[in-house]
Amino acid sequence: MNRLSNDQISALCMELALMLHAGISTDDGLRLMLEDEKAAGRSVVKTLADAMDDGKPLAKAMAESGAFPPYAAGLVEVGTRTGRLEEALSALSAYYDNRARLETQVRGALLYPAMLFLLMLVVVAVLLAKVLPVFDQVFRSLGGTMTGVAGGLLQLGRWLDGALPVLCAVLALAAAAMAAFAVSGRFRDRCLHGWRVKHAVRGVTGKLISARMAQALSMGLRSGLPMEEALELAGSLLEDAPAAQQRCHDCRVRLEDGAPLADAMRQTRILPAAYCRMLALGARSGSADTVMEEVARRLSEESEAELQAQVNRVEPALTVAGSLLVGVILLSAMLPLLNVLSAVG
Repeated sequence: MNRLSNDQISALCMELALMLHAGISTDDGLRLMLEDEKAAGRSVVKTLADAMDDGKPLAKAMAESGAFPPYAAGLVEVGTRTGRLEEALSALSAYYDNRARLETQVRGALLYPAMLFLLMLVVVAVLLAKVLPVFDQVFRSLGGTMTGVAGGLLQLGRWLDGALPVLCAVLALAAAAMAAFAVSGRFRDRCLHGWRVKHAVRGVTGKLISARMAQALSMGLRSGLPMEEALELAGSLLEDAPAAQQRCHDCRVRLEDGAPLADAMRQTRILPAAYCRMLALGARSGSADTVMEEVARRLSEESEAELQAQVNRVEPALTVAGSLLVGVILLSAMLPLLNVLSAVG
């Protein structure tokens, strides 16, 4: 079964949360949702409803359907175990709504400059393969030859001219891959899986993972669980980030050995140092769950802002790089030609 989009997951979770708030059970709520024959993801809802009719809990039905990410099914399981399923579904709705909005922004901001850069590469290839040989003929008619940078570029252009069919095929594949990355969520997830595994605790991705972890910890703490058990629950939701899972385990071990909460979290780098101090103060005042929820909100906002800032730097960088390539090629050919013409004149 195809995985639901972030928008569809957000809408489904919000509908279920609203029905639970109204006193309608999840299995009855799923049957009510099936009455809307035009609803997106209706086949997934039917699969969930049939699985729950067979006695399976919602989290297991979601996991077995293959239509939901592990994080969604895991957080639903946490909410079920802690008696806060409505809060879990509401949190998932907000989380995937934010992800859908971010993906739309990133896709729109990156697709245009990436296509523009591809077009610039095509222009550069044409300049090297077709235009520079014309300048070379002019030089030869004037009794000179292209040397230095221009001569090297001319040789490169001759090689490109011979390999032009292969280059066209490569550029076409690159354009198709970018289009698939922008349109297909499944293809995008496969491409990013390796990145998440290797870099899930670094940069923007690390902050996004930390925000997810803080959300799970907040839910566990609000349910009255000790921090050690909340860490175990949070770690179970991070299957796509083994390094983050290991940090949860290490932090739990340190807490069980008697380390202070702030020190354990700071040493295992689960949260930034400033938020570790906030959480320690919250634990002393009995409001650790509220502080953790605030930490999750701030980390989410910070990661979104940083991601947007990085995206905003991509377009001018690609434009400048392409313009410099074109300028270097033209100047390397034009300046020697101008010198020759001035000498002849």
